[in-house]
Amino acid sequence: MGLSWSVYESGIQHYLNPDIIPSPDEETTFDPQLGFEKPRNPRVMIATEEEMISAKIPIASRDYCAHKLIEYKACRKAEWPFPVKCHHEKHAYLTCQYEDFVLRMKEYEREKRLRIKVKNGELTV
Repeated sequence: MGLSWSVYESGIQHYLNPDIIPSPDEETTFDPQLGFEKPRNPRVMIATEEEMISAKIPIASRDYCAHKLIEYKACRKAEWPFPVKCHHEKHAYLTCQYEDFVLRMKEYEREKRLRIKVKNGELTV
């Protein structure tokens, strides 16, 4: 029940404060290097579109961890009667998904804090 409430609450907060709370569909409005001394590495896709199509990866799963999913599916196919042998590949894929989620959450919070600073006049864009 907690998760459903947080989704409901974040929707209300976005409705009440659209200038502060970023929508999940919005692109970032600030420079990605803002506030960082060293340049940040851009995220790049490792798996190509052709590889994902040939591996029959669903469109919803074509994210930054698609290369790990391709490895996991290939292992399951190779080890078929015993897919439990692919626990390392599965763990690598799930870890990649978790790290991607954490990074997206950090970017969301960064965007929200920068918008609050702009609204309070502490930051000029």
